[in-house]
Amino acid sequence: MDHLADVKKFAKKPLNEAAFAGMSKSYALVMSKPDTRYVACSDPAEVERVRENFLKKKLGLKSGDLDGSIKAVCEHMKEDRTKSRLTFYYLLAEHHGKLDLFIKK
Repeated sequence: MDHLADVKKFAKKPLNEAAFAGMSKSYALVMSKPDTRYVACSDPAEVERVRENFLKKKLGLKSGDLDGSIKAVCEHMKEDRTKSRLTFYYLLAEHHGKLDLFIKK
């Protein structure tokens, strides 16, 4: 899968290449495993993992409509049956204005 093309396909703003590169490096191991490569929007346990481990722990979000943002990304990517975790996380970070967390300083 061409992750760069996938992110460009779904991103609402021009691609932040530095953030994409940082995310690609951070999630390289996750993306190499077939059982963790994709996000299953229909699985409540998966939605909880995304909320707890990515939105709260990684992005540092504490409040707001976290489930609503996950649902919005699921809806935005609905045409793609296999939702790349890297693309999904990029879109969530973009939605919450947190792409800078992934830019190497």
